[in-house]
Amino acid sequence: MAQVSIRINGRSYDIACDDGQEDRINALAGYVNERVREIAEAVGQIGEQRLLVMASLLIADELGNTQEKLENGTQQSAQVTGLSDAESDALADNIETMAARVEAIAEKLAQN
Repeated sequence: MAQVSIRINGRSYDIACDDGQEDRINALAGYVNERVREIAEAVGQIGEQRLLVMASLLIADELGNTQEKLENGTQQSAQVTGLSDAESDALADNIETMAARVEAIAEKLAQN
């Protein structure tokens, strides 16, 4: 298992991840850091925990909106491309799995 050191809101966090996932974790951390920075600019430094919770909620909202758009698009694509219900369901399951991974990473970050 690999270890990655990320930086969010000026603070370092050591995160364990699967081998080969280091670049992905760094990219996700950069995204989270950008969201935290945006919130801090808007409301000030209100405490690290609150900033991380607010960023997590913002990202979860973005994810939820994206899932809805993808599901609507998947339904429309399935009609246009002729995907079977099983294929559409598999695609939706894949999206949900990715969402769960992002939420788990956000939860780990909030715990540190």
